[in-house]
Amino acid sequence: MNNRLKYHVKKGDEVEVISGNFKGSSGKILEILPRKQQVLVEGVRIIKKHLRKSQDNPQGKIAEREGPIHLSNVKLIEKKTERKTKTKSKKEPEKKAA
Repeated sequence: MNNRLKYHVKKGDEVEVISGNFKGSSGKILEILPRKQQVLVEGVRIIKKHLRKSQDNPQGKIAEREGPIHLSNVKLIEKKTERKTKTKSKKEPEKKAA
């Protein structure tokens, strides 16, 4: 049995938001969250996350990043052009010298 979920979009595809607060905006899919049926779209639903002081950022920081959008609110505009295809190299049978 196949446990992978199949969706109408993949990572790297160009999509447009068709409903919700971000309707009309478009971007490239950065990540798909299959368990939640959500996607992260580049430049859409930017949220601010407050980071505590640490060694990495001694002053603390307000980081901006993309928030998830439900899959049903996204429409495919353009598929990612570079798809990896598997190619088998055919080995020529060796001829025996008689």
